[in-house]
Amino acid sequence: MSETFTLYKLIVLYMLERVDFPLTTSQISEFILDKGYTTYFKLQETLAEMVDSGLLRVETTHNRTLYHLTTGGEDTIQFFKNKISPAIQKDIDEFFKEKRYDLKEEVAIKSDYYLNTNHEYEVQCQIVENGFSLIDLKLTVPTEVEAETIANNWTSQSQEIYTLLLTKLL
Repeated sequence: MSETFTLYKLIVLYMLERVDFPLTTSQISEFILDKGYTTYFKLQETLAEMVDSGLLRVETTHNRTLYHLTTGGEDTIQFFKNKISPAIQKDIDEFFKEKRYDLKEEVAIKSDYYLNTNHEYEVQCQIVENGFSLIDLKLTVPTEVEAETIANNWTSQSQEIYTLLLTKLL
């Protein structure tokens, strides 16, 4: 059992090593579950162990979790990359070749909200490219329902809103 968990960990590390952006739980799951490598629950257990052991750093918002490779994770995959079969490496490389742009765009759009000291909700909406904010917008609303609605709608409407702001301001 330990050997299979090691393989799951190496697959996740290899995936994160192949991209220059973090991956969400659902993006990692999409590859691993679609290929039938393991179950959702075993994958969750694997990811939790990797965070606990310092191989991954986690970034959490109200609606998703992003995984970043740590220095320890980078060192580990460099050392053990040869333990992943060439067929699995090829599958991962093809997955990224096919979906890289969509995956990167999905993690570039961020939104979260929290209760501030005035007992109102602040919603932070961002578009991040290469580690820099193209837009970082904060809105304050009175209810959590409104905050959640804005945060959820940002994902689908961020490009349109960004373009509208640029058009109006330039």
